[in-house]
Amino acid sequence: MTTATNEWSTASHAGAYLGRGPEWPPHRFEGEATLLAVLPPPGSVHRILDLGTGDGRLMATMLAAHPDATGVAVDVSPTMLAAARQRFAGVGSVEVVEHNLDHPLPISRLGRFDAIVSAFAIHHSPDERKRALYGEVAGMLEPGGWFCNLEHVSSPTAVIHGEFFRAIGQSVEDEDPSNKLVDVATQLGWLRQVGFADVDCYWKWRELALLAGHMAYASKADGH
Repeated sequence: MTTATNEWSTASHAGAYLGRGPEWPPHRFEGEATLLAVLPPPGSVHRILDLGTGDGRLMATMLAAHPDATGVAVDVSPTMLAAARQRFAGVGSVEVVEHNLDHPLPISRLGRFDAIVSAFAIHHSPDERKRALYGEVAGMLEPGGWFCNLEHVSSPTAVIHGEFFRAIGQSVEDEDPSNKLVDVATQLGWLRQVGFADVDCYWKWRELALLAGHMAYASKADGH
């Protein structure tokens, strides 16, 4: 694969992913359940941003858990955007926005959020863009707000990488050419560097991991 490859704007690539159904990749429901458990309780989350929303399934799950919240769902794929708009047709609490995560987020356009989430999307961006995106996310969160990235991460060895693909019923030759995988420790370091607190890998199954942290409240020592 090359760092320039990203096929997710094509209808064939996005359509093939949607065709696998909501349970793909395997064990994603376990990761999503942990993501929901990490976030503050209902009533504390008022605005949610979903980066790389796909067909909007994670956003719908978030709003089911936080029914008083509003959401902004971002994606670049025309196929995914159409599916998300169909899902949220008539739902006034969700805005679907077209944006390529390989470019800086339109921060002034999107506003601030209590929770920013992403599922299996950010690993398609180049590493330098991942790091920059984490910084942008940090600047868009309210104090105490959480960032939860349910992500495809790299394995420490080629053998373990191959075992992951066998575990999901594929071969390494089937790997998405858009993948630009980074290990957990490196990404946790990036999150800490841009100011996230209580950063950890809160769930992991082979190459699937939930990386999360929150923006700390200002202390009294800071004059607030």
